Amino acid sequence: MVEIELANLDVRYESHRLRDRAGEARLLAAIAERGIAEPMEGVDAGGRHVLLNGFKRWRCARQLGLTSAPYVSLGEDEAVGIVALLRASNDRALSLLEQAGFVDELKRLHALNLAQIAEALSRSKAWVSLRLGLLAEMPTAVRKKLFAGVFPVYAYMYTVRPFMRLNGVARADVEQFVMALSGKRLSVRDIEHLAHGYFRGSEALREQIRAGNVALPLEQLKRSCRAADGCSAFEQAMLKDLEIVQKYLQRVAGKSHDPRLSTPAFQAQAHLLLGGLLSRSPAFFQSVRQLYDRCGQA
Repeated sequence: MVEIELANLDVRYESHRLRDRAGEARLLAAIAERGIAEPMEGVDAGGRHVLLNGFKRWRCARQLGLTSAPYVSLGEDEAVGIVALLRASNDRALSLLEQAGFVDELKRLHALNLAQIAEALSRSKAWVSLRLGLLAEMPTAVRKKLFAGVFPVYAYMYTVRPFMRLNGVARADVEQFVMALSGKRLSVRDIEHLAHGYFRGSEALREQIRAGNVALPLEQLKRSCRAADGCSAFEQAMLKDLEIVQKYLQRVAGKSHDPRLSTPAFQAQAHLLLGGLLSRSPAFFQSVRQLYDRCGQA
């Protein structure tokens, strides 16, 4: 361990670590009182001290006007340093997203393939593949918001991300949703309400959320959720049927222009089914419209 000048640190990997403003504020107070107890870690590559672990301490030290801090080198090769950091990630509590960022770094910039990364980390190929896939499906703008700490990672992983597996939900839809809610300090529960409304609700509701006007849609969605708790079994079944109809309307509309729907066998059978659907559509939409109007007056 050595004492190193903060000005000599290369912080190119700062965007690979999640920001936690509340935790950083507590750390700032602790450093102001007792100094930096745990050394920062990095690699000494190309005459530069490249920081890999300790970005919160680095920012706090600069904010307090400190000029140096304790530092430990993990070697002289960036890839080796990243591998060392990931192998000890349980001790350093790297999040899944942070692990994914560093694994992606090994693949893209250090030209290691999946098998080489798995072997270097003593992990399974499935472990590596999960993390590479997580970032591959994530829009760049969303990644920036998550790492900046302005959209909850938990809400993205367990509420928003599952919608990407639904037909009719594009990456652009997810990106617009995250952009609209970033920085609004919403709870995970509120984001869950808004996500269900955004990805399953009307275009008018989506438009309000995209515009950043979330207070009214959120109250409507909460009221709807509370009302659903008092529904009868028949009403609950009807709500489920409506969700299914909406889901398959989106799916059929999305697939109907696909050029792969071209065999004579498919076209013959689809023509019969579509004819039946079209013949029933006037009565169906009349019933739906009447129900919509009746519910709107409640």
